[in-house]
Amino acid sequence: MDAVDLQIIRELQADGRLSNQDLADRVRLSPSPCLRRVRRLEEAGLIRGYTAVVDQVSFGLPITVFVRIRLERHTAEAVALFEEHVAVIEHIQDCYLMAGSSDYLLRVVIEDLEAYESLVRHRIHAIPGIASIESSFAYGSVKQSRTYPRPTPGGGARTP
Repeated sequence: MDAVDLQIIRELQADGRLSNQDLADRVRLSPSPCLRRVRRLEEAGLIRGYTAVVDQVSFGLPITVFVRIRLERHTAEAVALFEEHVAVIEHIQDCYLMAGSSDYLLRVVIEDLEAYESLVRHRIHAIPGIASIESSFAYGSVKQSRTYPRPTPGGGARTP
């Protein structure tokens, strides 16, 4: 992946609806080579798809909750069972395997507090093997980026 590929990815992250002509203009390529690069990035799995960015509040899911989960046991079966259950709960948008005092961090979007209580009582508590659930409610968003930073050579983040 070279600098032009990185620029193509950043432009598409900022606006996935760009026409090939507009994308080619922004990255200073002619349309045919630009399209070949995009197809190569898609085939390599760097570009996994395209989606619309929908306003969470306008969509009717104004509440974001970060949920820390600790499991009772860390057997392969317990982990697989937990992850299978989480995968089918639509309100759970993200699930991260964590290091530290929690095993998982979930990002949940939900309609209201009553709906969150129901989700916890009927769906999350129903998952076998959970030792603890800790919820933190976001009351605002300072930054939500959908464009990755440029990777730094050597892998470490540099300070400005």
